[in-house]
Amino acid sequence: MELIPTKFFTVSGSAVSKTSDLNAFDIALLEAGIGEQNLVSVSSVIPEGAYRIPFQKLTMGAVTHCVLAQMRGCEGETIAAGIAYAFRKDGKGGYVAEGHIHGSAESLREILSWKMQEMARIRDVEFGEIKFEAQELEIPMDHYGCCISALVFTEYR
Repeated sequence: MELIPTKFFTVSGSAVSKTSDLNAFDIALLEAGIGEQNLVSVSSVIPEGAYRIPFQKLTMGAVTHCVLAQMRGCEGETIAAGIAYAFRKDGKGGYVAEGHIHGSAESLREILSWKMQEMARIRDVEFGEIKFEAQELEIPMDHYGCCISALVFTEYR
């Protein structure tokens, strides 16, 4: 049986917690709207014919495939997590790159652009416009923090 996604959306979120970085991660997922799903991390291929849709509320407990970037940190740090995606110009699907850094979302976008350029180079294909979803957070004192960004697949053929 093949599960081939036909639609996707992107989300991001960030949060802090005085308790732990895990709790910050949980809150960031809730903020992004995917905190009530059973997330399954997948690699970076957008199938031919799949397209982006607006955010879609998913059923609680649903097994949900996504390309997930996350960055956790602690007080005084600036962290960022993000994804970039692009479709091949020949119409044969697309690709996603994820990344996370101690640094700004702007710096992360540059890194993600390099990753996408390398993905195109090693496949000897051209991409259309690269799109980004990134989140940055300056973590306050006495807190843990987490940023997440994800490309979430929905509906399968």
